[in-house]
Amino acid sequence: MFFAEPDYPHIVWAFNYRGWKLEIDRSETEGQVAYAVWASHADGCAIAVPYAPTQAEAIRRGKRYVDSRL
Repeated sequence: MFFAEPDYPHIVWAFNYRGWKLEIDRSETEGQVAYAVWASHADGCAIAVPYAPTQAEAIRRGKRYVDSRL
């Protein structure tokens, strides 16, 4: 029986933006790098960006996620 290795978050950068904490996650599978963004605030957290091809795109979309909720 084959069990896949779990993919735990690898937070490479975190910053505060308009009262939210955005954490940039970097993962790599078969040579492909992908980024995701976790957004946390006083009431909880969510995956704001499930996939972005670059870190800059992840940050841009993470900020847009926060802006759309204010």
